Amino acid sequence: MSDARTASRGFRWTWLRRSVQVGALVLFALPLIATGWGLFGLFAGGEEAVPAPAQLPFFGSLSSSSIFGIEVLDPFAMLQTIAASKTFALDWLLAALPVLVLYGLIRGRAFCGWVCPVNLVLELVDALRRKLGIEVHEAPVPRRAKLWIALAVLALSAVTSIPVFEAFSPISAINKGILFGAVTGLWVLGAIVLAELFWGHRVWCRSLCPLGGFYQAVGRAGQVNVRLDHAACIHCDACKNACLCDPAILEPVLAERDIIVRAGDCMACGSCIDACPTRALSFCVGRSAKPARPNAEA
Repeated sequence: MSDARTASRGFRWTWLRRSVQVGALVLFALPLIATGWGLFGLFAGGEEAVPAPAQLPFFGSLSSSSIFGIEVLDPFAMLQTIAASKTFALDWLLAALPVLVLYGLIRGRAFCGWVCPVNLVLELVDALRRKLGIEVHEAPVPRRAKLWIALAVLALSAVTSIPVFEAFSPISAINKGILFGAVTGLWVLGAIVLAELFWGHRVWCRSLCPLGGFYQAVGRAGQVNVRLDHAACIHCDACKNACLCDPAILEPVLAERDIIVRAGDCMACGSCIDACPTRALSFCVGRSAKPARPNAEA
């Protein structure tokens, strides 16, 4: 047991994931810095003309980017735009398709775990709450509520002719705030932080975020999955305590009804893998068939 615990303290997926989260923010900031512009909407250059960041091979935000002249769109933002404008353009679909295929093949909510800056902020809030000893509800809202919220956002976008979530997205509040000094969505981010501190553990990411609901639906076919070695599991529940999504998604594998976590909610964040003292959990590629139940054979 001690050897397994020692080994588990080596490489940690959490370190890599946080590096990717910070790296994503830096990546979007680089075009502005490279062309002499400033962050937070400030201009850092002098009186001489400087090139526009949009002229570089890569420029944009998490909502919309240009890579070597090819437009890339957030699929959920595309759906809101279609609903709000009551029109459809093939260019929009082609721009959103690479993102949709990427996360569809890996795991939809990998965006939430590995890229979304709000998740990074809320992990810091988790640490602060633990340090202050603040107790909150574990599941004040069902995690599937975000699926219905995503549908409601699309319906409201159609009714109001405005891409509703894009108008107050806390994701944009961080991403576009750093890049362009935009303040839209900061009040929502502040409300989320307060809710996380005093109301519910991970309530935004688990239950309320419409983008998370969209990627939950996409993630049902993800090929990167958490696998459990039942022989090595000691049922200590360390994985459930570490889960950023919802401990309930681990119950089928812990009850030996399955060998991989199939729920579309899984972020593939690796937190449960890092927490396991016996290294019973690991990543695998492919969706293994469910094992036959012992009493299933006649």
